[in-house]
Amino acid sequence: MANSELDNAIAFRFAFIIMGCITGLISGQIRYSVPEEVEIGAFIGNIANDLRLKIPQLSNRKFRLTSDDGGRYMKVNLDNGISSVRERIDRELLCGQAAMCSIPFEIMLENPLAVYRGEVEILDINDNYPTFRDSSITLQMYEAITPGVHFPLDSAEDPDIGINTVAAYTISSNEYFSIKAQTTEYGVVNTELQLEKPLDREMQSAFQLVLTVTDDGIPQKSGTAQILITVVDVNDNPPVFDHDIYKGTLIENSPKGTMVLTVKANDLDEGLNAELTYSFSKPASSRVLELFSLDPHTGQIRVEGELDFEEARRYTLNVQAMDHGSPAMAGRSIVLIKIIDVNDNAPEVKLTSGTSKIPENAPPGTLTSLINVVDRDSGENGQFRCDNPTNVPFRLRKILTNHYELITSEPLDRETVAQYKMPFVAQDLGSPSLTTNKTIEVVISDVNDNAPQFGASSYNIYVMENNSPGSSIFVVTARDRDMDQNSYVSYSFLENLHLDFPVSSYLSINSMNGTIYTLQSFDYEKFKNLQIHVQARDAGVPPLRGSCTVNVIILDQNDNAPVIVSPSSESGSAAVQILPQSAGLGYLITKVMATDADSGQNARLSYEMVKASDPTLFNIGHNSGEIRTARKILESDTTAQTLFVLVKDNGQPSLSSTVTVHITVLDNITENAIETGNLLRNSEQFTNLNLHLIIIFGCTSVLFFVIILLLIGFKCKEIINASQDYNSSSCCGESNYTLNRRPALEETLRYPGTGRMVRVPEAHYYSVCLSPESAKSDFLFLKPCSALMSQAQS
Repeated sequence: MANSELDNAIAFRFAFIIMGCITGLISGQIRYSVPEEVEIGAFIGNIANDLRLKIPQLSNRKFRLTSDDGGRYMKVNLDNGISSVRERIDRELLCGQAAMCSIPFEIMLENPLAVYRGEVEILDINDNYPTFRDSSITLQMYEAITPGVHFPLDSAEDPDIGINTVAAYTISSNEYFSIKAQTTEYGVVNTELQLEKPLDREMQSAFQLVLTVTDDGIPQKSGTAQILITVVDVNDNPPVFDHDIYKGTLIENSPKGTMVLTVKANDLDEGLNAELTYSFSKPASSRVLELFSLDPHTGQIRVEGELDFEEARRYTLNVQAMDHGSPAMAGRSIVLIKIIDVNDNAPEVKLTSGTSKIPENAPPGTLTSLINVVDRDSGENGQFRCDNPTNVPFRLRKILTNHYELITSEPLDRETVAQYKMPFVAQDLGSPSLTTNKTIEVVISDVNDNAPQFGASSYNIYVMENNSPGSSIFVVTARDRDMDQNSYVSYSFLENLHLDFPVSSYLSINSMNGTIYTLQSFDYEKFKNLQIHVQARDAGVPPLRGSCTVNVIILDQNDNAPVIVSPSSESGSAAVQILPQSAGLGYLITKVMATDADSGQNARLSYEMVKASDPTLFNIGHNSGEIRTARKILESDTTAQTLFVLVKDNGQPSLSSTVTVHITVLDNITENAIETGNLLRNSEQFTNLNLHLIIIFGCTSVLFFVIILLLIGFKCKEIINASQDYNSSSCCGESNYTLNRRPALEETLRYPGTGRMVRVPEAHYYSVCLSPESAKSDFLFLKPCSALMSQAQS
């Protein structure tokens, strides 16, 4: 018999497993069926086939189960898409006596995002035996009881449902008693022992019967209890309640001590036989005893524990009234308590998927988060609304029941707002309404959309000449509003030429911090400024660039002493200057002229007479350098005077040069002598610069003269070639001019100044004619006509 039951159980489980394979998408959900108590690892269904997915897509799209219960009791093999049982499933523990028992689950796929809802129905198997709370039932009956009287018995309990739960009661064979079981409209089974034949205590004072309960499961299971009946001959009326069924309502969360209702029973007997005591009859679950109390004297039922509509919406209480007769008799009734929902559960907000970062170039409509909202209340208390976040570039979009997507609604800019903390508010429609606030954080990740920018488009840098090579002269800084790699800036020169040399031969730049260094010492006298273009490039992909112009302005340093130009000096002494004895006050003797290669104050010159043989005789212009007489020349004054003139600039520190001027005082010199002296002085004032200018002018004149001669030679050659082709008659005809023959003016040639005289051996006669081009030119082009004439005569 045991083997047969085992075979039947295996066949039953296999049948339900086969049912689990015949699944599909029903009303947008995946539904599977699996029997309870199936072994761990048992097949539930092929999710990949049901979702029409290829096996690699499960891993690529990050397949996962998101519901807590689904993830606890089932698992999915990503290698084949088959779901199987992860943990032992006890339907009675999971759902109790509920007619439908299922485990909901949610499937989440990404790239693209998809959500599927499903459930696994847990099918009941006959894995529980019907049992009685007490294995022995003791009854006392009066012998005077009329046949047909019913005696309530404790019903058996079977956690299974449907055909697997209690189906029938039987009693061992006897002629006095039978079993009556009746199911009420509320699903409560009342089991009673009915007297079929009058009792006679003198004939049989006790009965021992076996009460058997069976279910209709496969295999069928049963339980037994003994009924011990003692026959007495007193108290022949049981208590009777006012109502067979009492109904009451309670608001959930009612405080402890709240009155539910009062049950009332009457007994037709008198005395102790009519005194009643109220109690919960068996079987009374421990949960009912925790939630409710029954006053044994008044029959008042009060709240003892915390009621929760979400836990149970209705409670069934079995009450009995027991009299104090001997034997005691009892009456029973049923109390139905309905729980009324109150809005005591705020909506639950859960982020089931999403990303904490989104690139700033994400287009509008990009998904950031998937939100699941559930309210455990019912009716309006379980309905809710979710408001769109305000003042942010995001909005909510409802996709499924209780599911929302948070998507972008506008373009994003990380440089404006790098992170959003949005309050998500879910408010139910109860009264008063309950609200749940949840903060959703979205971080905007950076993309390289900002080029480096300098603080200014151009910079002016002032550098003193004669600087030390390798010194830092300036730092350019570009800011990039991006972040991380996209904000890493490197600096370089945009190569260009200055004085035919690349800029990189003068300056260098630190690519990391933009510090500009000199590579050589600058000379203000060679060039006064340098313009460079600096480029800043970020490390983004693709990189972005910015540029600026840096003007390096060389500042003059007083590094050049004045150079005496006039009067020219040799070894610190100047040529002698002539001063007539008759010169009066303020007579201009000479003018000291000097130049300075520096500029500005460094080239501003002043003149001083630092020493003189007679300081009272001469003075010098401080700014002009003119040396003049300070008084008239006296006969007692020395004829040879020496002046030491200092020329200095206005730099810091000041640089100077000196020149010595010798002045000779001449008495009774004529104007010619004075002029001669002036000429001599002027001749002494010739400098190397004058000589260079004369040479340049002379060379230019010679070159010009040579060019003219070459042009005349080329012209003559063209005319001669043209004349050779001309007809001889054209040469000596009427239209030509002929030079008459004439002898030389003299027969000797004298060379004046040499005394030489050369005699001409004989007279030479020439016959020439003019070419046709002579009339068109300022030059007369001549050629001999002897050959032409001889040809004409012949």
